[in-house]
Amino acid sequence: MSRFIQLHVLTAYPPSNLNRDDTGRPKTALVGDALRLRVSSQSLKRAWRTSEVFEAAVGQHLGTRTKMIGVEVFKTLTSAGIADKPAREWSRAIAGQFGKLKADKKSESNDDLHIEQLAHISPEELASIDTLAKTCGARNSAPDADELKLLRKPRAAVDIAMFGRMLADTPAFNMEAAVQVAHAITVHKSAVEDDFFSAVDDLNLGLEDKGAGHIGERGYGAGLFYLYICINRELLQDNLGGDAALSAQALEALLHAVTQVSPTGMQNSFASRAHASYLLAEKGTQQPRSLVQAFLKPVKPYGDRDMLAMAVAALTQRCDNFDKVYGACADSRCHFDVERAEGSLAEVVAFVKG
Repeated sequence: MSRFIQLHVLTAYPPSNLNRDDTGRPKTALVGDALRLRVSSQSLKRAWRTSEVFEAAVGQHLGTRTKMIGVEVFKTLTSAGIADKPAREWSRAIAGQFGKLKADKKSESNDDLHIEQLAHISPEELASIDTLAKTCGARNSAPDADELKLLRKPRAAVDIAMFGRMLADTPAFNMEAAVQVAHAITVHKSAVEDDFFSAVDDLNLGLEDKGAGHIGERGYGAGLFYLYICINRELLQDNLGGDAALSAQALEALLHAVTQVSPTGMQNSFASRAHASYLLAEKGTQQPRSLVQAFLKPVKPYGDRDMLAMAVAALTQRCDNFDKVYGACADSRCHFDVERAEGSLAEVVAFVKG
């Protein structure tokens, strides 16, 4: 089995605001002395793992990332007729297994039942939590020390196996990510532009005031993005308890999400949904390397060759150059190219799973 799978993806987005910074404008990065649009790996991973495409492919093998597990336990206990005070105490005891709790102070929003940091909880752990809460509710007594040993090494959560888990207070139950995702950047120089917009009040007939009912401004940008992903297939299968079938299922789900799911930022405003235009997949035991170096010099259309064609040519040339200098950097490769109607997603999926 090839240890590493590497994916090099080119996706073109129209005017959009896929991933905002703290001011609400699209994120950027300075690469090769040129400003590029950027989409963070965190944004991409969340879009993929919460997508219908991903869920349809892996079914119930998904974890839940939350601070609010104590709130859910509290609801179960109170619905079973447990009084507020013991229900709150037991809920804090159960939730506390997954992280430090916020200050012990009751509030209308139940903040005292929230853990301080997001915890990625596996399906097995969620089932154990639900069972324990119902048991405590049925017998009207607090959970004991043995029952509170709820943490498990996740073996059935595809998203945790791929993207890892960190529990600062209980590192024994951490999981190393089997999938590394780079920040996506445009292959060309890009600028963040400003969109000034106005809205009309439908009931304002303009008899007294012809002004807009609302005015606003938002940033946007457009471009062709390069994304690099490195998958440690051996680690992925190990994280999934050695289940080769589930590992293959996970890889197929990831490929469908990566190529078909867009970040969710301001989709209603821009409808910036896109499928990948080009994907190069590599397999081998060689040490992985990104091909982002191909775009240190911003790509520009030349003659009758458009931006995508130039980007594919730059990517292919860089790949060949690495092979010439270091020796073959992969044992085998497979690609699809929408512009040339070469290959298919199904072929790449079969290649990666095989």
